[in-house]
Amino acid sequence: MHLPSFEYLKPDSVAAAVRMLGEADGRAAILAGGTDLMASMGQRLSKPERLISIRDLPELQGVTLLADGSVRIAAGTTLTDVVDHDGLAARLPMFHKAVRSVASVHVRNMATLGGNLALPTRCWYTNQTETWRNARAGCFKTDVEQCHVLASSHRCVATSSADTVPALIALNASITAVSRRGERKIPLADFYRDDGAVPTILDKDELITSIQVPGFTGRSVFLKVTPREGIDFGLGNIAVLVSGPNERPAVVRIIVNSLGPHPMRLRAAEAALLEQGLADQGIDMAMKVARQDLGEVTNLWTPAGYKRRLVRTLLRRALVELRETEVGGR
Repeated sequence: MHLPSFEYLKPDSVAAAVRMLGEADGRAAILAGGTDLMASMGQRLSKPERLISIRDLPELQGVTLLADGSVRIAAGTTLTDVVDHDGLAARLPMFHKAVRSVASVHVRNMATLGGNLALPTRCWYTNQTETWRNARAGCFKTDVEQCHVLASSHRCVATSSADTVPALIALNASITAVSRRGERKIPLADFYRDDGAVPTILDKDELITSIQVPGFTGRSVFLKVTPREGIDFGLGNIAVLVSGPNERPAVVRIIVNSLGPHPMRLRAAEAALLEQGLADQGIDMAMKVARQDLGEVTNLWTPAGYKRRLVRTLLRRALVELRETEVGGR
């Protein structure tokens, strides 16, 4: 596909990139890895007048393991560099596994962590060629307040598919976003909106510069189901974090994604496990109540009923795996 015309800008610092982004007044896009942006521009879903390349900015590169057990990752770090970093897998095994699950090696060589966190939502109706869309009615993601996937919906239900997100939310990660107005630190759990058309709270003039992950000494697991590994987006993924003994866990966090417009926390299932532990009875109860937090599930990519069953299956697999992990391990 031919890309639409654009002006290419290559700032020499984060400050310059932020200035250019602010001056563009919403008409620019950040180019880091470009693995999703180029496809979106080819489909004419994205038509920025300017591309601001941050690919080679040293300020946006690197993984730092801090003495307090926390980790800082610059947003422009490629997923391959994250996977290959010495020591990261031992410190954050769940997150490391989530990063390795993203697409293929070729994609991870280009894609950045910041780009994965800000990955646009997907919809089989909208993510088509411009010619295909022009032959049909518009939708929330284009120019009409209507959803053709879920007719009763009052907002876009395009799917959030980023694999690193549930693991980072479970780990209480936060991001730093910078604009000409200054910088702000945002808990990743508060970064996403229940709206596929505008899926994050990131302003048009803001740039994600880093991700901070606090230290964690409990157990965790990440699971993903996809039709073809290394090619397809996931049909569903889950990140579960537990600290304390199986009989009386002190902390339980369960995050699922690739099921709806935003990552979801299964709080009812967490409460059941905190009360009953990771014995069979507790796991059965967690599976039973998990549907309470799923809310409205669409039939994007797979039937809604399949998605609900998938969550229950992923939850059981994750909890059994955690139960069999030695307490105090990772």
